[in-house]
Amino acid sequence: MSRPKPDNTRQEIKFVAYETEHPTILQWIRTHRARFIQPYPGRQVNNVYFDTYDFAACEENLSGASARTKIRYRWYGKSLAPAAGTLEVKRKRNFFGWKFQYQIAENPTVEGATWHDIRQSILRQLPEEARFWLRLNPCPVIINRYYRIYFVSSDNTVRVTVDSRQSVFDQRLRSALNLTRPVHIPRSVIVEFKFDREHRVHASDFMQSFPIRVSRHSKYMTGVLAAQKM
Repeated sequence: MSRPKPDNTRQEIKFVAYETEHPTILQWIRTHRARFIQPYPGRQVNNVYFDTYDFAACEENLSGASARTKIRYRWYGKSLAPAAGTLEVKRKRNFFGWKFQYQIAENPTVEGATWHDIRQSILRQLPEEARFWLRLNPCPVIINRYYRIYFVSSDNTVRVTVDSRQSVFDQRLRSALNLTRPVHIPRSVIVEFKFDREHRVHASDFMQSFPIRVSRHSKYMTGVLAAQKM
């Protein structure tokens, strides 16, 4: 059960750099001829990724499947535990992706809550089409969090996000939240250029001089693979 694919699908091009290159990246963006501006202040982004018990989303990513689905719950701010936020169903077909978002107004985490309690609280606040996806992907796998800075070109066709200070907490096979034992991941900066498919050529022109090489990257897979090494 899902909504049909929207007409305005978008493409995301990712670059991964060492943490020491963060100032160079910001300088490139701020001095680019596209005249990127910051539409709002940077903020802390938090996500819990849900998957099937046999990790279907992981397998789709590892195999490079042309059609993929990823389920995550996102909230903003300092809270490590899931707070009021948004369930996101991210779909991808070949190079282009889209997502459906469902607002969760009531904090799903209360003192002493288990993952079962949190999931049930989210389910109660979702429409039926979104419940389908969370029931299909009931297993919390990782929590990841990072600091994100936002930019948009002056013509409003290309958006850029710069993520740093990422941390990951393994939630696999746990009944309660693990918020105290982070896994070791590389200290990196992830840059994403995001644009509608109709602006692909325009965006490509903007990216030509970017000082970092394009990379295939998934924060979810990075976190899962790091957790498996513990």
